[in-house]
Amino acid sequence: MQLIKKAFLLLLVSFTLHAVAFAQTPEKMRVLDSALTKLYERGMFNGAVLYAEQGKPLYNKSFGLSNIATREKLTAASAFNLASVSKQFMAMMIMILKEQGKLNYDDDVRKFIPGLPYEHITVQRLLTHTSGLPEYFELAQAYTGVLDTLTNESMIRLFKTYKPALRFQPGERWEYSNTGYVLLGSVIQAASGMPVAEFFKKSIVQPLGLKNTFVYHYKANLTAPASRVFGFQRLDGKNVPNDLVRLDGVIGDGNIYASAEDLLIWEQSLYGEKLVKKNTLSEALTPVQLNDGTTYPYGFGWEIIEKNKIYEHTGSWVGFLNLIYRDVEQKRTLIVLTSSSNARAISVANKIINGKPFQLPETQLIANVSLIDGTGAAPRKTSLRIKNNKIWETGDLTPFPGEETTDGQGMTLAPGFIDSHSHHASHIETHADMLAAVSQGVTTIVSGQDGGSYYIDSLEALLKRRPVAINIATYTGHATLREQVMGEKDLHRISTPDELEKMKALLRQEMSKGSLGLSTGLEYEGGFYSNRDEVLQLAKTAADSGGRYISHLLSEDVRLAEGLDQIIEIGRATKAPVQISHIKIALRDQWGGASRILAQLQKARSEGINITADCYPYDYWKSTLRVLFPEKDFTNPVSADYAVRQLFDPEKSVLSSFDAFPAYAGKSVSEIAVTRNEKPAQTLMWLIAEAERTQKSEGVMGKSMDEADVIDFLKWGQTNICSDGANSGHPRGYGAFTRVLGRYVRELKIMPLETAIYKMTGLTAEHLGLDNRGVIAPGAFADLVLFDPATVKDNATIQNNQALSDGVEKVWVNGKLVYQHKKSLGVYPGVFIKRN
Repeated sequence: MQLIKKAFLLLLVSFTLHAVAFAQTPEKMRVLDSALTKLYERGMFNGAVLYAEQGKPLYNKSFGLSNIATREKLTAASAFNLASVSKQFMAMMIMILKEQGKLNYDDDVRKFIPGLPYEHITVQRLLTHTSGLPEYFELAQAYTGVLDTLTNESMIRLFKTYKPALRFQPGERWEYSNTGYVLLGSVIQAASGMPVAEFFKKSIVQPLGLKNTFVYHYKANLTAPASRVFGFQRLDGKNVPNDLVRLDGVIGDGNIYASAEDLLIWEQSLYGEKLVKKNTLSEALTPVQLNDGTTYPYGFGWEIIEKNKIYEHTGSWVGFLNLIYRDVEQKRTLIVLTSSSNARAISVANKIINGKPFQLPETQLIANVSLIDGTGAAPRKTSLRIKNNKIWETGDLTPFPGEETTDGQGMTLAPGFIDSHSHHASHIETHADMLAAVSQGVTTIVSGQDGGSYYIDSLEALLKRRPVAINIATYTGHATLREQVMGEKDLHRISTPDELEKMKALLRQEMSKGSLGLSTGLEYEGGFYSNRDEVLQLAKTAADSGGRYISHLLSEDVRLAEGLDQIIEIGRATKAPVQISHIKIALRDQWGGASRILAQLQKARSEGINITADCYPYDYWKSTLRVLFPEKDFTNPVSADYAVRQLFDPEKSVLSSFDAFPAYAGKSVSEIAVTRNEKPAQTLMWLIAEAERTQKSEGVMGKSMDEADVIDFLKWGQTNICSDGANSGHPRGYGAFTRVLGRYVRELKIMPLETAIYKMTGLTAEHLGLDNRGVIAPGAFADLVLFDPATVKDNATIQNNQALSDGVEKVWVNGKLVYQHKKSLGVYPGVFIKRN
């Protein structure tokens, strides 16, 4: 009685669970249909989806076109190129031939393909992707003509003729091999004595009663069945063919076509013995054993997700992306066949039927814009669509149903500006909206400048704790490494060999975590006392990891020639890209010498040295007063007098800060000298001495450059735009990029608008080694700025250094709108960008 009761309870539990599952299934199907419909409406799905339980279809629907040329619609009879899903049919034919006694799994392949130049490759090694054979694609492309159609026979001839080396010894490891399955096609033909298509029809199609399943390949001497689906892809809002190519004369790794309904019949046949015996099929669903005794979860044409439970296989070729999924434990089947080069429906359907969370892509359209794409190309009238965080397409686009749409009103849409030399990151905690940067169209800043940097672990932790509105990348600072190893108060000397090795080890760690490279501020005291060898060895360390070198030179005035020579030599010795930070001439006697310097840099480039520069559009800088003493002799009246005559204009040079006497901030050095009844040179020495005595900070905006030189540097083909700015102080922090667009492009016309944009985007990304940033192209991150070129201008001044620019209407970062109408939107999608 207890046993009967227990059995009844188990039956009741089983029935209850089945009833719950049955109740959930209709809801899943509604969710599935809704998701597929949305994907179809948004141009992300063209295909058929079939879901069955216990062999009974619960969902079976087609969306879209069978042929974009004729506009024929998909139907239940439509047969898709199965791509690699074809492999399970090839494996089945091998199993049938094995049961017929026409081959064995351990047969040497050369039994069927004489002259194949490889030993120890068996039929089973081909079935399980353990043969070690290289893929045939590169071989075919290298040694056949563009008008040649590859066939099984011509592929085999290529391997016999050129004998490419095995990637590993047969059975040593698992590695997917299309070549192996093409060879299986030839094995089938040799063993069966008939073409593969004929044997396939005789041994599988006819016994199972499949109505829309067949072999078809490129330039086949066959009439394409009416049910054949043609592959395509969506390109800039239009559907263009993406179908068979000249490599598709082969059979084995693909080119079997089937409808979703036929695939269900095929899949259900595997539960019985219509084609082969159960023990034969069992071998095909067993993980392959490698030479060392380990196994890999792949059988004969099936991926083994969970033995005796879940099996699947995907297929991907030209426009076709497919999935067949078998849950043999619960008798569930999912078939997804697509022909539009988009696999999104596969993952979405799989997650829905398995009750897993899923997300549909979000799109938004920016219409009616003058697009400048960041490559230097001329503007074009168009629209742009974003998908999630990336650019999807541009062209003559119309909104999808319910799609968020922005009317650009004919304004200019450009890639978000990249600030290659920024100090805005120093205020992340208090300025997460990065208003200073985004208000001028900047979407990515590069920190770690002038030799000072965050350690990457600290920076990432900070960004995790306090997300920001824009992207951040970083260099590793030379002075930061020196402080860590030598001590913050012991930097006025050359490092010892042991200290240098420790710095190199730290730099290697930072490079492994994504640093762009090494930055130096050799004019500043944290780096000034190093020698050339120290800097060169650290630059080599960065280069060894694929990094770059950027430098605030040893001098921008009296030792400018020496500083240029040093960075050129570093570029020559390391063979790494090197960049001059905020290139300038800050010595009055050398004003007008920009052309000479640029000729020197061009000569270096002609010698193979990848030297570049960034530049901000102002004729005054911001730094410490101490840089005005190149010899670091801060109490020398002669040096102070030289500084006043040659290195800065005291009447136009304004203190940005002077914490010892805050009232001095905003006053020129000459104004302070008048109040103190002394000459500007004396005041300069006193200001430095007072700041040192009180241990308070100081800063000056020094008028030291000639605008003609600034213009020449801005125009150089290898100069990108930067700000060297922060959230306060010099107006460049709020206005560098808009100043270029307003003053130098619109008013002075020193370059076309598209050239200026290139220098703020694509060229900058190239100089930093950043992929998928700085250009508007499919797949690039959706960092964008919409601005009015007729009104854009900077408003920040020395007296009002945080004034927002005009003309910047909207800014997107990673597809999220972060700024519009001169207001931050409180959205923080910025990411830390690591070196590629």
